[in-house]
Amino acid sequence: MPIYFIMQRLLLWLINVGQPKLTRKDAAFSYIVYVPAERPIGNDLAGLGWFRWMKATKVIINQGTGLMNKDHDLNSSLKFGYFSSISLSIWTLITFGFAMIAIPPVGPYCPGDCMSYPYSDLLAYYPRDYYWIYLAIFQLFIFIIFMISNHALATSEKKIFSSISSAFGLMAATVLLIAYFTQFSVVPISVFKGETEGIALITQYNGHGLFIALEELGYISMSISLFFLAFVFSRKNRLEKAIQWILMAPLLVTALAFVYYSVKYGIDRDYRFEVATITINWLVLIVVGILISIHFKRKMNANSA
Repeated sequence: MPIYFIMQRLLLWLINVGQPKLTRKDAAFSYIVYVPAERPIGNDLAGLGWFRWMKATKVIINQGTGLMNKDHDLNSSLKFGYFSSISLSIWTLITFGFAMIAIPPVGPYCPGDCMSYPYSDLLAYYPRDYYWIYLAIFQLFIFIIFMISNHALATSEKKIFSSISSAFGLMAATVLLIAYFTQFSVVPISVFKGETEGIALITQYNGHGLFIALEELGYISMSISLFFLAFVFSRKNRLEKAIQWILMAPLLVTALAFVYYSVKYGIDRDYRFEVATITINWLVLIVVGILISIHFKRKMNANSA
């Protein structure tokens, strides 16, 4: 058996043993494509023939390593996307649960014994009404990671949609982080120290205050972000079709809710629209987080097959 043939087989075996992600099919493909065009004729191992054979062998190694690295990088990204999706779903569900028990002691949904302006009794509801805000901050961090993961995994022709989605996602997260962090860092301690001037304008209990306005802006931006994220997914199967429709829903329903409350209550809509848009966006994040994690899991399994 010719020596060059034995050495080529040995190199292919070493590639497969050292790089488990590279299958024999991939290695054989490299051999068939590159080696016959470069290998020497007969048993000529000297001069130009040997040089050409070494060049072909280098191509085999580079091709095999490239395939392995590409698969490994894609699986790592898919795994990161999978965990960010499922984490977003779980954390949003927990945050939603705490928000549900923080029934506002003011405004249209107050069950009784309600506070009134200037909301000087708000410490009576601390920290119960602030737990969900702490959780929402970490939820927004996960949301940003989730959006960037989807952008990184989007195909080149759909990067425009994922870029727009990420931009609006960052905008939403920035506005909401400012609203949430200042709410628990500024309001309670200021009231505790008797520094109540201007607090009524920024407290979460003011239905037409800055906190509610920032939340409305933040979740409208999040709805737009999710809408453009929908176009990152194809319509090749039921799962991706479902993901697309669910991601489009928040913007459409949020727009309808805004029109409804604005027409019915005018500028005095209080926090009704804010509650509606939070509920819409959070429910979608819970559901779509699970669906997209399944989508990434399937792609990981297909890539590993």
